[in-house]
Amino acid sequence: MTLGLAIEWVVKSLIIILGMTLGFAYVTLYERKVLARMQVRVGPNRAGPGGILQPIADALKLIMKEEITPANSDKLLFTLAPVLTVIPALIITGVVPWGTSITLFGKEFSLGLTDVNVGVLYILTVTSISIYGITLAGWSSNNKYATLGGLRATAQMISYELALGLSFLGPIMIAGSMSMLDIVNAQEKVWFIVLQPIGAIIYFISVVAEINRAPFDMPEAEQELTAGYHTEYSGMKFALFFMAEYIKMIAICMIGATVYLGGFQGPFVAQYPWLGPLYLFIKVVILLFVLIWIRATLPRIRYDRLMAFGWKILFPVALLNVMVTALVMKLVGG
Repeated sequence: MTLGLAIEWVVKSLIIILGMTLGFAYVTLYERKVLARMQVRVGPNRAGPGGILQPIADALKLIMKEEITPANSDKLLFTLAPVLTVIPALIITGVVPWGTSITLFGKEFSLGLTDVNVGVLYILTVTSISIYGITLAGWSSNNKYATLGGLRATAQMISYELALGLSFLGPIMIAGSMSMLDIVNAQEKVWFIVLQPIGAIIYFISVVAEINRAPFDMPEAEQELTAGYHTEYSGMKFALFFMAEYIKMIAICMIGATVYLGGFQGPFVAQYPWLGPLYLFIKVVILLFVLIWIRATLPRIRYDRLMAFGWKILFPVALLNVMVTALVMKLVGG
């Protein structure tokens, strides 16, 4: 590895980490403003003009809060769990391309950290790892509500992980590759949401369940489990869980936009490569709005129905979708 390549990777990694960290802060404001609008309220409007500084005020409040570690908890795992939750959220978008390539200072740079030929497999692997932090948080707290929240999160992840994996197979078969860049390039003429509408619906339902967002937020159901797996957390440790949830929201929207909405593809991208990241950003903002809209609209579903839906409806439909896609491709000579 040359020094130039190492510096390029470091700079791109910092862009992803800083972008996700700042993005998470303003996604919280975006969500609060959209929810307020839907509920005929004003929303945050005190910190800065129109509430623009509210995320900074929230961050300062959480940083200054006292951190309490329960006396009977497993202190090492209790401290490690938030870190294990936030790291996978930060690294999962490492294989998502932001655009084609640009030329700076006479050198061509690809817009994206890296393009591996098993990009989809990498995403599924990192998604599976992220559950360990939540499970350990529940178990190490030595609190019955936290333990139940951790167990629920584990069961929910296993139930929806299969459907999530199958939702990627349609685009993989059509593109003929597991590389995220190849999947984007295969959508130059038509987005995969047109060719794979069922796969897209399965993907979005599965990822909402994966990141424990409403109406699938059973691991932290306030009415039953106080706050679920992070009941005993406060201060900066709680802030890391909070950060992980919203970074995961951005990540799943980036992946969904890449796999089903053409990623950075759009008018004049070939002539003006800098438009690629802009198109991707717009698609991510739209998908984030859909996630917030779902939260504002749908009530939390009962836990047994959540599990039954995952195993009895979503998984069989995902399997059927893959079989039909393979059959159609065989018939048309794809």
